[in-house]
Amino acid sequence: MSEQRIVLQHSRGWRLWLVCVLLGAIAVGIVVKLVSLYTYDKEFLQGQGDKRTIRTMQIPAHRGLITDRNGEALAVSAPVAAVWVNPKVVDPLEPKLKQLSILLSKKPNAVSRKIKANLNRGFIYLKRQISPDLARQVAALNISGVNVDREYKRYYPAGEVATHLVGFTGIDGAGQEGIELAYEGALLGEPGKKLVMQDRLGRVIKHIKLVEEPESGQDVALSIDLRLQYLAYKELKSAVKSHRADSASVVILDIKTGEVLAMVNQPSYNPNDRSVLTGEQLRNRALTDVFEPGSTVKPFTIAAALMSGKYQRDSVIDTTPGYIYVKGKRIKDFRNYGELSLTRIITKSSNVGVTKLALSIGPDQMHSLFSNVGIGQLSSTGFPGERSGELPYYYERQVIERAVMSYGYGLSVTPIQLAQAYAVLANKGIKIPVSLLKLEEKPQGVRVIPEDIAADVVTMMETTTQANKGGTGRKAAIFGYSVAGKTGTARKAKRGGYDLDKYISVFAGITPASNPRLAVVVMVNNAKGQQYSGGGVAAPIFSRVTAGALRMLNISPDQWPQKEQLAVQNGQ
Repeated sequence: MSEQRIVLQHSRGWRLWLVCVLLGAIAVGIVVKLVSLYTYDKEFLQGQGDKRTIRTMQIPAHRGLITDRNGEALAVSAPVAAVWVNPKVVDPLEPKLKQLSILLSKKPNAVSRKIKANLNRGFIYLKRQISPDLARQVAALNISGVNVDREYKRYYPAGEVATHLVGFTGIDGAGQEGIELAYEGALLGEPGKKLVMQDRLGRVIKHIKLVEEPESGQDVALSIDLRLQYLAYKELKSAVKSHRADSASVVILDIKTGEVLAMVNQPSYNPNDRSVLTGEQLRNRALTDVFEPGSTVKPFTIAAALMSGKYQRDSVIDTTPGYIYVKGKRIKDFRNYGELSLTRIITKSSNVGVTKLALSIGPDQMHSLFSNVGIGQLSSTGFPGERSGELPYYYERQVIERAVMSYGYGLSVTPIQLAQAYAVLANKGIKIPVSLLKLEEKPQGVRVIPEDIAADVVTMMETTTQANKGGTGRKAAIFGYSVAGKTGTARKAKRGGYDLDKYISVFAGITPASNPRLAVVVMVNNAKGQQYSGGGVAAPIFSRVTAGALRMLNISPDQWPQKEQLAVQNGQ
């Protein structure tokens, strides 16, 4: 028995010793591991931990303002919020999701269904550009995996009045049309960065520090005057409705600086609600739509003839018997005007007169002048989609083409190009670049027409609006102001020729003619009433728009009648 007891005690002692050794080894292992974790693996483990909890989040930058020349807001950014969810960490059966759906103006089960349909994704938007108040209500639900981020929404206070020029942004804040697109780089700004701590469900639980401040975008001041823009928009919309026209444009240009003071088009659209936007509404027709200008180019044919040295201001052209044949094509006037001075050719808008002038001076002189005043050339505004129009070169033998070009066919222009060309005549023959931005200094111009010839042509164009001279643009006259301008009525081109029932009606003019300040172009596409000519459709719009603009800009009258004249007009 004693021997068995000794063997048993020895066995128990060995097992105890083994257990102690094992426990000691485990303790040593733990110590070694702890030393390793706190020394060799410390940075790695901290980095891995940070990757799972520390995030760099982007802070959206405030997009720059777009204003008119007087600081009136045309495009502003307001703070809103976006609601997004991580379907991988949200329980589709979460009871609060029904309340969230109702808050977001959705059907009660809409959010749950969307989460179930996107379980393999880590990010989906539920709704964007919600109000800050609604965002606070969503955040108060405290649903795991549902997040609210700040963003900005673009608003356009002037609505459809300035939309073709200003353009608009998409839901992500990037410019898509107009100035918003053209000056995207300046308006956008630079987003900032911040470090935040998130829990395992992706919720921000702590803002650690600001890494980089967001840099707001630059403000852009446009050249337009919103008062003139409203005036032109109202008159154009009313005229398009009354004439049942397909479309129309008005451009008002500052002759001294080349700044666009107003640019409106019809049809238009509301940039704050683009749910029914169509391509027809979208285009800034004043810069993108081309048309044959008709008789509005006749003053430039006259200028080319004067510059050739073959003609003087008092030169006379025989237009008898009221028509002329050019290579078998009959070119005619409204009636037989007989002998006409260069002034009367413009007054009566004689096709025969300008045809004879054009064919006598050769193709180079007329083409060069048209090109130098901006026809067939981009106006260099930088506006997306701006078109240059077309100014073909016709050789000496192409007499029919040269003849019809002299009165506005066989070439195409945009309303802004035509306004710039008339501004050259008004600015004593000096061409100034067109600007859609407000300028701090008057730009340098280039002389393209001799001063005396430009002045002569302006004086000739005054007769167009004078009733006692029988001009075709009498309805463009403005009480108290002298107006120099020209009507244009051109048939619309179609495949294989011209449509006999559709017209482009144009009036281009400058005022006050004695000291020009404004160049204005009105273009109406396919007026369907009894009136379709430039004198009957476009000229009255010119008169109303320009008269209002002159008053708003405090431009003094240059033909204010004397008391005796007023008494006669009033029947006293």
